Amino acid sequence: MMNVLIDMPIHDRKLNTLFNIPGINVEVIANPEEESRSLPVDQIKNCEVLFCTVPPENHEDMTNLKMIQISSSGYSQVVDQNFAERNIKVCNALGVFDVPIAEWNISMMINLTRDMRGLMHNQDMQIWDRSPRFQREIRGSVVGIWGYGGIGRETARLAKSLGLTVHVLTRNKIRERTNTYTVEGTGDINGTLPDRVFSMDMKKEFLSGLDFLIIAIPLTKQTEGIFTEAEFKMLPPHCFLLNPARGPLIKESALLKALKSGWIAGAALDTHYQYPMPENHLFWTMPNVIMTPHISGSSASTNFLDRVWDIFVRNVNKLKNNEKLLNELTPNQLSGKG
Repeated sequence: MMNVLIDMPIHDRKLNTLFNIPGINVEVIANPEEESRSLPVDQIKNCEVLFCTVPPENHEDMTNLKMIQISSSGYSQVVDQNFAERNIKVCNALGVFDVPIAEWNISMMINLTRDMRGLMHNQDMQIWDRSPRFQREIRGSVVGIWGYGGIGRETARLAKSLGLTVHVLTRNKIRERTNTYTVEGTGDINGTLPDRVFSMDMKKEFLSGLDFLIIAIPLTKQTEGIFTEAEFKMLPPHCFLLNPARGPLIKESALLKALKSGWIAGAALDTHYQYPMPENHLFWTMPNVIMTPHISGSSASTNFLDRVWDIFVRNVNKLKNNEKLLNELTPNQLSGKG
């Protein structure tokens, strides 16, 4: 029997599917947590498969552990935890958030272009203003996507359907995606949608030709603070920045300076530098900033649980059959180098 421990909210239909897999013994933690804490040794010592958001603090006691499925795409909670050294496979939830974040990207491009923040202010103040800035279109614009994982690929698909030109900046050549979770009918599995693909040595050429820039790379030791004043100065002043990835990818001081100095036209920010953002932070009141409270991934929607449980159940089956897992992190990723 394979012992499976679940420290996640339950999806009844998918849990029943799990129960019906032969040779599986399932235990569900009654009060799942999104924060790390110690769990009773008797409860975890025989666990071979763990489904959680954050592994328990005493995961070293899980001497039989073979696989961890986490419920987030970001994986900082499993970095430098010696899982690779212990031959424990770790899989993230890549692909679960592609659809809602791509939809957030599209909606923010439209909202920024039509200055919906200004329109809502006018509504609150009962101001009737039909200025041209409220009547612009995004069709025909150039959107640049820095990084071309699942979020970038689904954003590209939606953007192309709306008549935008898609440019991509990536460290590696775009390849067909394999062994990565994708919601059926979404994304760009073959990697053929971008109109142009730029390598990192072409960064200035990439940035200088954009109407929108979407940051879609993971936060690692190598990418923290990768976007500085120098990159902002490469963008056209009419360009809008969208960051649904991670706040610290962009130097906060550089972003504030760019917004105040007119280096860019504005920004939509869903990921931040503090949680929650302080009440007196300038982002709250800047007229050219739309700030949302890290909700672009829609993890409170019913689709989130359905998709993340889908990955988990499929990976349990794959583990039993000695098949390649979905979204398995590499040793470099687990060490923070990937």
